[in-house]
Amino acid sequence: QDVHWSQFNDNQLYQNPGHAGHFNGDYRFIANYRNQWRSVTVPFSTFSFSADTRLKQLPNLGVGLSFFNDAVGDGKLRTIEVQGNVSYLFKLTQDSTHILRPGINIGMNHRQVNWDQFYFDNQFNGITYDPSLPTGETYQTDRKTNFSVGLGAIHEYYKNKRFKVISGIGFYNLNRPNQGFYTQVIPRDIRVNVFSKGLFKLDPDWDLVPSIQFSVQGKYRELILGSSVKYTLIEKAGSYRALYAGIWFRNRDAGYLSVGVDFQDWFVGLSYDINVSKLVPASNARGGFELAARYILHHFKPKKIAHRVCPDYI
Repeated sequence: QDVHWSQFNDNQLYQNPGHAGHFNGDYRFIANYRNQWRSVTVPFSTFSFSADTRLKQLPNLGVGLSFFNDAVGDGKLRTIEVQGNVSYLFKLTQDSTHILRPGINIGMNHRQVNWDQFYFDNQFNGITYDPSLPTGETYQTDRKTNFSVGLGAIHEYYKNKRFKVISGIGFYNLNRPNQGFYTQVIPRDIRVNVFSKGLFKLDPDWDLVPSIQFSVQGKYRELILGSSVKYTLIEKAGSYRALYAGIWFRNRDAGYLSVGVDFQDWFVGLSYDINVSKLVPASNARGGFELAARYILHHFKPKKIAHRVCPDYI
């Protein structure tokens, strides 16, 4: 199963490769961190970082690079993945009200586990645990590296900066790489991800920002829906500040709250999951903490000054 995020709208390249390069600025940098199940067992922690831009010579072509590191459980199962993303923007209407952004994702995935951290039935001698006894397991290796391929597309309806709807679909692990450590081949299931989000003006300072995302991977199903409200504090040349607060629900798993702030070219978001699944007796309703940060870099473009050519007689 691939990693998942509560703040899915703030990890754009993981959500869909069609997001690559589509933003107002020159370079975008995003970092995400998630820590969950600390109250139950060894915490699961995930960190990701991405950077993307548009090519100066081909402004409709977006490129991006993303990285994530996921550490899980007692066996220190670790997944490290590096992904390259490319997208292209097509205007479906002359005024750019409707645009389409298909994208491709190619990743290298490395997984490793420490078998010495596990306790196997065969290592109990009838009285106590004896780590010197053979495990009886037939695993081939403690690490596995493979490649994955994904495709996605995004449609955007843009009426104005305070009325827009973005929807997309993505298909990942299309080549179904082998992720098993044992002699048996265990293909990585294809993941299908569908999302839609919007921004709608409520009054001069308030906006509604609803979202929904549905993911399918093998037997796993995840539906997340909810909304944030946005309050704009300052919006003028050289100064922009806004606050966000939201409530969300993930099917049969958790509800969570989110807050965020825009400050100039920075965005910082924070969310906390409240577990409502069958794990509540062990988790005590505590789920996961997640942090997202985004920075958009703008090149300084010096203003061109028109020079008047003096006549020869002056």
